[in-house]
Amino acid sequence: MNSFDVVVIGSGPGGYVSAIRCAQLGFKTAIIEKYPTLGGTCLNVGCIPSKALLASSHHVEEIAHFADHGIELAGEVKVDLAKMIDRKQAVVDQTCSGVKYLMDKNKITVFEGVGSFENATTINVTKNDGSVESIEAKHTIIATGSKPSTLPFITLDKERIITSTEALKLPEVPKHLIIIGGGVIGLELGQVYLRLGAQVSVVEFADRILPTMDGAVSKELTKVLKKQGMKFYTSHKVQGVVREGDVVKVSAEDKKGEIVTLEGDYTLVAVGRRPYTDGLNADKAGVKLTDRGQVEVNDHLQTSVSNIYAIGDVVRGAMLAHKAEEEGVLVAEYLAGQRPHIDYNLIPGVVYTWPEVAAVGKTEEQLKAEGVAYKAGSFPFKALGRARASADTDGFVKILADKNTDEILGMHMVGARAADLIAEAVVAMEYRASAEDISRMSHAHPTFAEAIKEAALAATDNRALHV
Repeated sequence: MNSFDVVVIGSGPGGYVSAIRCAQLGFKTAIIEKYPTLGGTCLNVGCIPSKALLASSHHVEEIAHFADHGIELAGEVKVDLAKMIDRKQAVVDQTCSGVKYLMDKNKITVFEGVGSFENATTINVTKNDGSVESIEAKHTIIATGSKPSTLPFITLDKERIITSTEALKLPEVPKHLIIIGGGVIGLELGQVYLRLGAQVSVVEFADRILPTMDGAVSKELTKVLKKQGMKFYTSHKVQGVVREGDVVKVSAEDKKGEIVTLEGDYTLVAVGRRPYTDGLNADKAGVKLTDRGQVEVNDHLQTSVSNIYAIGDVVRGAMLAHKAEEEGVLVAEYLAGQRPHIDYNLIPGVVYTWPEVAAVGKTEEQLKAEGVAYKAGSFPFKALGRARASADTDGFVKILADKNTDEILGMHMVGARAADLIAEAVVAMEYRASAEDISRMSHAHPTFAEAIKEAALAATDNRALHV
């Protein structure tokens, strides 16, 4: 029986990064993946393919405004959806092959098959041909990720009533795409098809889209997406989803008890994701799961069994690839006797619509609920020279700081390149910077990053310079 210091079950961003760090630290490491390609949901049917389609569809949107820049195109612009999806797949294939290269480079043994516990130190790998190979693990890291959730009364046929996985490879641009769920996944994929010509309607149970993010961010993105043509039905509870041939009917009840029925040719169910432990046989190893199906862990991400750890979507916290990576590194370093640490308050969240949305730290609603005395400063992108030059004037940067100490407690932004700009906020908050600290830093002109400095000036002493 092959024996390893560390066996990682699952090769998503958390799993493969954890395996690499374990190997760097001198552990004999193996990784188990049930699918033929490495990379998990994120690389295969999540983060990477969705961003590839967002990038392609963004070009379509940009072309529509070329005339504003003095660029004339001859003839009609046509979208080849099949070629767009082929390009997306090429990006996925290249990225996944890169992970395979990293496994080889770091001498990590890869097992293809379903990993399941026989006991706390023995893992069975069931291969596609039905054969089973048993391996011994001194330590195991569960990184099995998550799967799309649905509602109990919805039957997913994966043809017309679909999840995000099917939405990444549709055979046609929908005439009317109905999205159930106004979170990150629904909005990103909704914008892809909106740009390609679909009518898009979003049904959300909460009173606003992105309900866990700062209210000002939600309000701004709603305004921008409505301007782009997306329709929203917030405070609507879905009652039923029925397919009749090529038509899908979604009925939802509003606050007044009135039923709204939407008809479309595709319905995307984007109501979140659930931890995935199917086939893991966690009980055989003595690993406890919570009522929500998550693997129960302590502050060191250690399960109820001392030599077994769990990371990423399968444990508590935000389901984010970069959060899983940080946890994977933490476990590896903890096993090596180091003292790693993660500040979960400083894990940024990003929505890759255009304009992008990014945030880190506390929202204004959270600070109010916690009774924290704070001050806020905002600055609109439309007041930036770079934004006007690029015709990306939607959005703002908002900084929340402690009223007494001026320490930055949260930063929230909607705008061009927000996904990249948020890193400045994370660095600042990691070192407990004040709003005044940022306001005194030189920011290159003209850049989108100047909005952060201006928002810091507004939060420091209400003295933004360009509004």
